[in-house]
Amino acid sequence: MLEVKGLSAGYGRARVLHEMSFEARAGEVIALLGRNGAGKSTTLKAIMGLVPAWSGEIRLDGGRIEKLEPYEIARRGLGYVPEDRRIFTDLTVAENLQVGRQAPRPEAPAWSDDGLYALFPALAPLRERRGDRMSGGEQQMLAIARTLAGNPRAILLDEPSEGLAPLVVNAVIRAIEALKRAGVTVILAEQSLRFAERVADRVYRVEKGRVS
Repeated sequence: MLEVKGLSAGYGRARVLHEMSFEARAGEVIALLGRNGAGKSTTLKAIMGLVPAWSGEIRLDGGRIEKLEPYEIARRGLGYVPEDRRIFTDLTVAENLQVGRQAPRPEAPAWSDDGLYALFPALAPLRERRGDRMSGGEQQMLAIARTLAGNPRAILLDEPSEGLAPLVVNAVIRAIEALKRAGVTVILAEQSLRFAERVADRVYRVEKGRVS
């Protein structure tokens, strides 16, 4: 589903990624594990087109995407949940989900609002609550749900467990397990080995912008 081969990228003249290579098969959960500053988030941003790829190839379901704009990559079925969540704080939960809505796509599960509330039951009673009145854990669940409203075939999760209470972490784990059962490919950047071991089929260790 997703193949990264010889990917190098950075900011300005500062190189962060040094020929990163890994792959994720359809319906597989892959963890990029490493300390803060190792290059995990930059890897996800480069895959999503938010950081230009200096060299290398990124393939989504066989098609190259490293030169596409982020909106073009999203239209091909790749979802992205950034570390800072980026929900619309002046919109309600229901409105955030509507903003993320895309048409169903072949070979991907179609997530209705009811299906998303079933995936994250804690959001159901908060449908009319604005994002700025939600806890960090509630915002994280909403960020994932909003991305799933786009019916992606694969999803990138940047530090999904960071700073969350154990109950919310368990909710995120259950959601990732549900995505796997539905056939969605999940690539997550994570610092917690314990979290990665609970959800991932395979773990890639990232250090100084390389897979080791």
